[in-house]
Amino acid sequence: MHEILEKIKEIGIVPVVALDDADDALPLAEALSEGGLPCAEITFRTAAAEEAIRRISDRCPQMLVGAGTVLTTDQADRAAAAGARFLVSPGFNPRVVRYCVEKGYLITPGCSTPSDVEQAIENGLKVVKFFPAEPAGGLGMIRALAAPYKEIQFMPTGGISPANAGEYLRYERILACGGTWMVKEELIKEKAFDKIKELSQEAAKIVQTSRGRDR
Repeated sequence: MHEILEKIKEIGIVPVVALDDADDALPLAEALSEGGLPCAEITFRTAAAEEAIRRISDRCPQMLVGAGTVLTTDQADRAAAAGARFLVSPGFNPRVVRYCVEKGYLITPGCSTPSDVEQAIENGLKVVKFFPAEPAGGLGMIRALAAPYKEIQFMPTGGISPANAGEYLRYERILACGGTWMVKEELIKEKAFDKIKELSQEAAKIVQTSRGRDR
């Protein structure tokens, strides 16, 4: 498996972040890292995303920073140029996925059906995002999809919370979960980075417990 995917698996929960102000990028990265989640998927839904990725990439070497909501080849290029180590999309766009594969970008596209997964396999991918996880059938749907596609691992995102993250993470075909509860928009706007650190510590504990690393 790709070394970045191995690192994501080790971290277990990927905070999915929407930043409106790039000045929040570094204190956020510090809070996540100190909380035991040295990873962030910065969504390209805001104008600040590209600069936020660049700042974290340049100044926080301990952080694994990626770009989320990558919908176009232009966004893929901009994210990679800014220092994104991995790219994530909500759905499977064949043109964007092929482009990323050809350019050597690590892309994890959203898949929620067998047809999506087969397109991923066709493009040589080993990990897909399962989105939106809970509305699309949750862990039961992932187990159903995993059965015929033995080589694929899943990164569920959407509706993941402290209440169900452990159940997902205990399933061996889950690479990691994407989550937003430790980086909610109001926490970032309030500069509540100590709270983000605390919630990150609790999330990291869920990973340790669910994967038997706390023994």
